[in-house]
Amino acid sequence: MKIVRISRVITTLLLILITTACVSISEPAGLSATPSVETTVYLVRHAEKQAGANPSLTEAGETRADQLAERLADAELQYIHSTNYKRTLETAAPVAQELGLEVQLYDPRDLPAFARQLKEQGGRHLVVGHSNTTPALVSALGGDPGTPIDEKSEYDRLYIVTFYADSTVSTDLQRYRVRYDAE
Repeated sequence: MKIVRISRVITTLLLILITTACVSISEPAGLSATPSVETTVYLVRHAEKQAGANPSLTEAGETRADQLAERLADAELQYIHSTNYKRTLETAAPVAQELGLEVQLYDPRDLPAFARQLKEQGGRHLVVGHSNTTPALVSALGGDPGTPIDEKSEYDRLYIVTFYADSTVSTDLQRYRVRYDAE
């Protein structure tokens, strides 16, 4: 009798296990496999600059800044940040004008604090910085800065650092306008 009961219990458990394994698990309606975006930060180095202390942009730099505005016209930016230098402010200006946003200054000497501010604030940001601060800020945000920027001639990097609700971070390194080619 005991063996028959144990055998029935095992058979029943096996049937439940097999039935459960055959049921397809589907995602509840309205949920996506892609986590929702909480914050997106676009980061660029200032465009081509003239020589001297605190220089303005060159003609090529002005053209690149205009191209950046065109490129980000549909990015749904909410905030624009720049260091307090002519070259960064002039790079940010066409984007700000196109979108009707004010440029907010940040301190490039305290990138960890600025990274925390961006994460806490959320939303969609453009940050205009320098060849040394832009990759450093990408790192401070938890992104991948890639190889060092060529100080003399590389002005075309556009980093897109995205923070998702599940705490993951992605980095997309793109190029805009005239492409930089390392020799």
